[in-house]
Amino acid sequence: MANNIKSILVEFDPNGSLANTHKDQGSDMGLFGGFLGWEADDERLPKSDYHISEAGIKVQFAIRDIAAKHLNTYQITLSNSLETRTVTAISTGGGMIEVIAIDGIGVSMMGDFYETLIYCKTPDRILELINRGMSYDYLIVHNENPHFIEIKAQSFPEEFLQVQLASMEDVMFIKKLCPVLPVLSRKDIIVPFVTCNEMLDYNKNKNLSLLELAILYESERGNTSEEEIFGKMRKIVHTIKDSIKCGLQGTQYTDRLLGSQSVNFRTQLQNKRLVETGALNIVVMYVSALMEVKSSMGVIVAAPTAGSCGTLPGAVMGTADFLGVSEDEIVKAMLVAGLIGIFISSQSTFAGEVAGCGVEYGSGGSMASAAIVYLSKGTLSQSIAAASMVLQSTLGMTCTPIANRVEAPCLGNNVMAATNAISFANMALSGYDELIPLDEVIETMYTIGMGIPHEFKCTNIGGLCATKTAKEIERKLRSAAF
Repeated sequence: MANNIKSILVEFDPNGSLANTHKDQGSDMGLFGGFLGWEADDERLPKSDYHISEAGIKVQFAIRDIAAKHLNTYQITLSNSLETRTVTAISTGGGMIEVIAIDGIGVSMMGDFYETLIYCKTPDRILELINRGMSYDYLIVHNENPHFIEIKAQSFPEEFLQVQLASMEDVMFIKKLCPVLPVLSRKDIIVPFVTCNEMLDYNKNKNLSLLELAILYESERGNTSEEEIFGKMRKIVHTIKDSIKCGLQGTQYTDRLLGSQSVNFRTQLQNKRLVETGALNIVVMYVSALMEVKSSMGVIVAAPTAGSCGTLPGAVMGTADFLGVSEDEIVKAMLVAGLIGIFISSQSTFAGEVAGCGVEYGSGGSMASAAIVYLSKGTLSQSIAAASMVLQSTLGMTCTPIANRVEAPCLGNNVMAATNAISFANMALSGYDELIPLDEVIETMYTIGMGIPHEFKCTNIGGLCATKTAKEIERKLRSAAF
């Protein structure tokens, strides 16, 4: 919309999860920030409703049948005095979004290309000019009404080509959509593996470590050097460290269930008033701190999701601090965890609204357990065994946040998954048999998750959120908000 938005209609399907959760769980905040052109770590986000009003943008929400096939579907209509555009998108978990329609025409955009849309009367002469004037990854002609040509590339067309295109009689207007993902896609990407079994087959007679395989995957997927890979992960680790530090200093936010509890946990731990459990106490403290930063709208890393943001980072950082390992080793361990996440994402989902919270907390715990085995100098097979055992113990978890806030029982679920990660890491290091291969467990997790009733998948309809006490808490929070 070229930064010119005057009115917005956001529509949710009544049978989806967002109809009941969009305001209380912060989706509105993310939308408003996006409409204003902000980044996800902008400190103004908690007040985004005020800022969008000050910008003179009128926003309306509606719950109606939009024939959504995905539980996390957004249908957005944006208008100004010159034009009206619609976009339909789905949230697939872990902060990932896929745009599935623009102006009612089916597309598939995940923010991993520079996207140029050329709205036109007829495409033939335009296609000739594009083919002569630039290289691209994909060129897609959408012949519906309105016609537009979609260019997916590593950059936008050169300025001179844009001028030529804009001057053509057949061209009505051009839209440019920037990528949002830190690693772009490209045509004909070939990665060595996407499942655990494929990785094991690839590694036969190579004897590469899980870290080496993770670096290999990232290098091939992103066309990046080892140095760049470590640099990107180090930035993530620094963000996690800052979040933990912020949480342990105490956080404040009005619209939440739980206050700043990790501060008192640290005090009790320092005063030796808690049962001595070694690394577990540090992990519980870090998980709590991360969850509190999330619920106070601070900056966290959604690893793998915002709701499970305490599990993987809390378990890995807590264990690393207990063991006294270097930051370099933490970065390597997180890359190992990321590779387990690849196996999960290729065969399942991270979205609790789709397949229950096992795919969030279980996945985070599984990734963490493999990383902890790495930190403890375990083998590749031990990391895979630990990852499998954690997932087996979290199958079929429901997602019913109290009062529609992702705090409880979410904090407890994060703590459980993080401490499970350590327990199963130790079991794997001791030679325990996981019995079921990791890929088969991932497939089972997805099958069971898809079978969980709709009301128990973050819809604020059933489970703990439907109890008398939870509804009273929700009522009080909403009264306070107004």
